Amino acid sequence: MGAGASPTTVKVPAYTHLLDTKPWWKNTRILVLNFWISLLLITSSTNGFDASMMNGLQSLTQWEDAFDHPTGSKLGLLGAIQNIGSLAAYPFSPYMTDGLGRRFSVLFGASVMIAATIIQTASQSVQMFIGARFMIGFGLTFAASSAPLLVTELAYPSQRGVLTSTYNSLWMLGSIIAAWTTYGTFSVPTSWAWRIPSALQGLPSVIQICLVWFVPESPRWLVSKGREAQALRILAYYHANGNEKDPLVEYEFEEIREAIKFDREVSANVGWTSLFKTPGNRRRMRIITALAFFSQWSGNGLISYYLNKVFDAIGITDPTTQLLVNGILNIWSLICALTGSMLCDKVGRRPLFLIAISGMLVFWTLQTVCFAVDSIETNITAGHAVIAMIFLYTTFYTVAFSPLIVSYTVEILPFALRAKGFTWFNFTISLSLIFNQYVNPIALAALGWKYYLVYLFWICFELVFLWFYVVETRNRTLEETAALFDGDDAMVQITEKAAATAGLAVEHHGDSIDEKKSPSEERIEDVRY
Repeated sequence: MGAGASPTTVKVPAYTHLLDTKPWWKNTRILVLNFWISLLLITSSTNGFDASMMNGLQSLTQWEDAFDHPTGSKLGLLGAIQNIGSLAAYPFSPYMTDGLGRRFSVLFGASVMIAATIIQTASQSVQMFIGARFMIGFGLTFAASSAPLLVTELAYPSQRGVLTSTYNSLWMLGSIIAAWTTYGTFSVPTSWAWRIPSALQGLPSVIQICLVWFVPESPRWLVSKGREAQALRILAYYHANGNEKDPLVEYEFEEIREAIKFDREVSANVGWTSLFKTPGNRRRMRIITALAFFSQWSGNGLISYYLNKVFDAIGITDPTTQLLVNGILNIWSLICALTGSMLCDKVGRRPLFLIAISGMLVFWTLQTVCFAVDSIETNITAGHAVIAMIFLYTTFYTVAFSPLIVSYTVEILPFALRAKGFTWFNFTISLSLIFNQYVNPIALAALGWKYYLVYLFWICFELVFLWFYVVETRNRTLEETAALFDGDDAMVQITEKAAATAGLAVEHHGDSIDEKKSPSEERIEDVRY
């Protein structure tokens, strides 16, 4: 296997001296901006809520009775139908995101999900329940395809990596709410045991519908539509307390303009084929596609959607115990995911991925061994050890894959391809989820512990792939990160004018860029990668 994209030799312009040195919570404008960003972050919670809710509902006898104890392909359809709904929306979502704006797409998706959760809560038949879940997936695509883009395009530069990584980490927040809701409603003797969790699934969308009107639009999107004055005002208001002449604002604004100009020069008509036209884009799509599949085909699908079936297989059949472990596991997963989000700029994306996949391999191997011993010898101790291995495996999975797969995807894509490339990423995830949700319950029932060997060999492949192809991206601006795959010339074109506009002198030495402050400013240290 040959090496893929490797870190460029370009030294990224050192713009860090332009940043506000005060803690962000003491800067009122950044504090307000992060509040609006937090409104976008909860989009991910809806998706996490659904996965955990479906896991929990399978342990509720009230839900089982209402829908005739679904098994096999029927249970697989109930789990997969949301992702089938997502697939139906993918051909349309990037055009709304790029055409009408990131904010409008979030609003539209939230509106559809509210209507869907009302139908789901009022379901009187399995067909009605399935139809509602299809609508949830359809609406979620529009919101989830634009919310992380808006987060990464709005965030203050020094906080972009952490905030965008937090987006997918909050999948766990929805999962926790669903897990503990189903645990709490277990004792409700009526159908409200499952209707209450169904209704709560729409809560994030209700909050967004009420407040999304106040969220600023993406400055990148505004520049792409020729609304540069509005984009500059938003950057200045939130990043520099309204000062349009602030060097950081000038640097950001000019870099955005140059990056979008460069993208248009490379491809005047950015269609779906543009994702694979150039060597740089093919390198991007190879990594993005792999991360999408890896995020769902690493054995975690068994834990996220069919944990109760795993428990049944190792002899833990009490519904209360199953729901309790599921709730605790989700809380632990959130802690690990948020820890990974906080570490992404300090440790780096590549080290986190490699540490995570190595730990996953170790503890999936041990989990397989314990599961096999329990199945062959009916060893209770080994069965309980499976639970411990699940927690340890989840620790490593969530510290990297939960926070980074979304943030890494959107930051390596240039603006012109960001919506379509992220849609491809979500499309690939939906395909892998549909396959998993149909195959996992059937294969687990047929093969038992031997099914774990399939994932064991696949995780080995993932480790090799990540070692060769994942590129480090930390401590770069969004435009510089996206240009990594297009060569040094692209980096020079995008950064040179932005640096000059901000009062920075740029010197070229072969294939590198050195950047210094103008003579009136004190010397700053170059940032090397």
